[in-house]
Amino acid sequence: MTPDFGPSTPLTPPIHLSAVYRIPDLDAVDAIYGGTAPGYIYARDGHPNATVLADELRDAHRAAWGVVTGTGMGAIAAPLLALLAKGDRIVSSNRIYGKTTKLFRAEFDKFGITTSWVDSNDLDAVARALTEAPTKILFVETISNPLCRVADLPALTELAHRYAALLFVDNTFASPVLCRPHEFGADLVMESLTKMIGGHSDVTMGFVSGANPALHAPIASATSTWGLAANPFDCWLVQRGMATMELRMRTANTNADKIAAWLVSHPAVKRVVHPSRADHPDYELAKRILPNGVGNMLCFELADREAVNRWMRATPAVPFCPSLGHHETTCSHPDTTSHRFDPSSEKLAQGITPGLVRLSVGCEPFEKLAAAMEAGLR
Repeated sequence: MTPDFGPSTPLTPPIHLSAVYRIPDLDAVDAIYGGTAPGYIYARDGHPNATVLADELRDAHRAAWGVVTGTGMGAIAAPLLALLAKGDRIVSSNRIYGKTTKLFRAEFDKFGITTSWVDSNDLDAVARALTEAPTKILFVETISNPLCRVADLPALTELAHRYAALLFVDNTFASPVLCRPHEFGADLVMESLTKMIGGHSDVTMGFVSGANPALHAPIASATSTWGLAANPFDCWLVQRGMATMELRMRTANTNADKIAAWLVSHPAVKRVVHPSRADHPDYELAKRILPNGVGNMLCFELADREAVNRWMRATPAVPFCPSLGHHETTCSHPDTTSHRFDPSSEKLAQGITPGLVRLSVGCEPFEKLAAAMEAGLR
């Protein structure tokens, strides 16, 4: 029985945990499946919490549509499963999350979908890659994982569309607070909601949005058919996180700028990587693409792997958690976690060394964070 709230309504959106929904007759089920009437049938195909969250995220990205998925990797896989077939080709940045690299190399290759790798900051190289063979997808990250290279989204959009490809952007490091790639012409945008948008390290989810309404149905269908859908409770948790997303992102971004400036002068630190620094290769580009801040992610390099071990053991206030986006600062080690299975030669070529530490800077007071890090660096 549905509760009677009288003239009042819940301030916090309710969680709709039902896996199935009552339908009065066959005409009603036809109308729901046909899209001529609202309603739900089975939670894998859709449920109220997924609809509400997808609508909020769609609006945040200024997109035509949005679909939530059970993981961030699901948000990358669903469009590719929906839109690609045997013989199709992806051109991908070589500066992306290690598991995405594995998805393209080890999984989609099984289906006869090939991937060509390119330095997406070299626009001439991107153009050459797109001319080598017909390409369906050009895939990049707004801010790359882990070394924070910034994508020239307007230029990449122009190149993709010139050669009849779709530009697909992983926007996780930026979030819609700092960048909305659809406004630069991107066709598809994904977010790992596990990270900054969820913000509390208690949910695993993803989201993909699109500019073309015609792509919505096939991608939503692939999400259901391949079992990539998100459950109601996780959707509710992410919606809760969205309420503070902008406050958290702006605070963490300011902290990251300060920490990067502080680390530069520390004698134990060999290198600091953050687009707020004038020595970053994309410093000028970042001011154009990310005028509201360059993000809360940064890297710093210590002497070697053992120096990283000593720092981690002496800095328990900055926990080693191989993810990112928590409301407090955490650290990771790309060489042994996110990029563990990438070839060593490729990692070293990009600057992912055994001494590299990746920080996901949080919202705690800068003075508290700096003191905790200093204890370990000593």
